[in-house]
Amino acid sequence: MVKKVGILFGMEDTFPWAFIDKVNELGKGEIVAEPVSIDKLEQGTDYGYAVIIDRISQDVPFYRAYLKNAALNGTYVINNPFWWSADEKFFNNALMIKLGIPLPKTVLLPSYERPENTSETSFRNLKFPHDWDYIFNYVGFPAYMKPHDGGGWRNVYRVESPEDLWSKHSETEQLVMMVQEEIIFDDYYRVYCLGKKYVHIMPYEPRNAHHLRYATTHKTQGAELEKLLKTIHDYTIKMNEALGYDFNTVEFAVRDGIPYAIDFCNPAPDADRNSVGEENFAWIVEHAAKLAVEKAKEYVPGKPNISWGSFVKDSVQ
Repeated sequence: MVKKVGILFGMEDTFPWAFIDKVNELGKGEIVAEPVSIDKLEQGTDYGYAVIIDRISQDVPFYRAYLKNAALNGTYVINNPFWWSADEKFFNNALMIKLGIPLPKTVLLPSYERPENTSETSFRNLKFPHDWDYIFNYVGFPAYMKPHDGGGWRNVYRVESPEDLWSKHSETEQLVMMVQEEIIFDDYYRVYCLGKKYVHIMPYEPRNAHHLRYATTHKTQGAELEKLLKTIHDYTIKMNEALGYDFNTVEFAVRDGIPYAIDFCNPAPDADRNSVGEENFAWIVEHAAKLAVEKAKEYVPGKPNISWGSFVKDSVQ
């Protein structure tokens, strides 16, 4: 039986087609890849994919529902659409604290505007004003304010004082925001992690223009660099094992030799040849295809095959 691997994607034009070609090369006719094609979605119906890699459902709720239905029928979905629906950055931070991963100091703020269909009495458990003195002393300035469940550098602010924070917070409407200590870094890394086992560490400069962020190199050298990269590799595996993501990027800012996890909830990370560069692009295509082929070989029609992280698995034992 030929097994099908599908990919759901939006505007990107380099990774999906290269991924399809590589799966078809590795699959040798027994495993074939194609863009997912949907002309209807009937409840409980199996549409025949062994594996689907998801690059777009975070923006299209219909696709998220399609993937949950597929997972119910045995499709291995990369990434787990049930966990992705529940996940957000502030919880991830809290989980990493329990795992001993170094993090910037972070607090959560209520939304500036009340959510729709709420009233003042909906917030009777919140104390007003907040304990701003504690928050400012704990986090310090400068700091970054970002959505607790956002991505893609949307609605991210650098704040330099209480007044600056309050002014910018007023622009965030109903978003729930995190305020996070700024880590003045010596090195910065973006790390691909696939299948909770394949790791690719990339020097990264977030202050550069988007197309130049990978055009940098290590500042740390010698034995210190070797030790640093080993730590980053081990932290990356540990974090993704806990979260259960099969396709993710983790970002680390290195201060005084310590890698602080900055962002690690990127289940549809940038994989465009024009931004990540040829070497990184070749790695992500090769290993994404390799992972998809591995999972397709394990596929049993109708048998649920959903990847859960150790946090969920350990919680239900």
